[in-house]
Amino acid sequence: MSDRIIMRIGEALVAGGPPGTAAEPEVAIGEMDGPMGTAFATLLGDQVKGHSRVLSLMNTDIMVRPPTICVSKVTVDNARYTNILMGTVQYATSMGVLDAVRSGDIPKDKANDLGIIVSVWLNPQVAEIDDLDHQVLFDIHRKATTLAIRKAMTFEPSIDWLLENQEKIVHKYFERGLKGEI
Repeated sequence: MSDRIIMRIGEALVAGGPPGTAAEPEVAIGEMDGPMGTAFATLLGDQVKGHSRVLSLMNTDIMVRPPTICVSKVTVDNARYTNILMGTVQYATSMGVLDAVRSGDIPKDKANDLGIIVSVWLNPQVAEIDDLDHQVLFDIHRKATTLAIRKAMTFEPSIDWLLENQEKIVHKYFERGLKGEI
């Protein structure tokens, strides 16, 4: 059995597809008999209008393991957005979790002990795109989920890397603000 995993935090941004398809999940991973279990159960039982929390499913009755809950970062306010979020993106999240198990980022022997909370970013403009490419959207969200989990489990970026690069990194929206672009 692997060492105890109390709580790991990670994020990723994957873009490069058509407008509206970028993914930016944030994940928390930990043993369900600790603070993660409390957080997981609280989210699942404390539904908030416009920010539904759902188990990550591969299909309508096939839950992924480790148990994963998806929480929308965006207020969900229309049926098309809901269907894309709870269809393509939920499925991509599930597949990304399994990819992380298959790669060894999540120990297989911990699949029944861990829980994952994924805060999901899905651009609201997807609901307005008539010819939305669901395969591209799926691929990007799957990759982003897997990457966020890997970063959480490997403590990326490391504190040494952050200290070394602190003055080299400028947040793109800050930079755009300085230029008067936002």
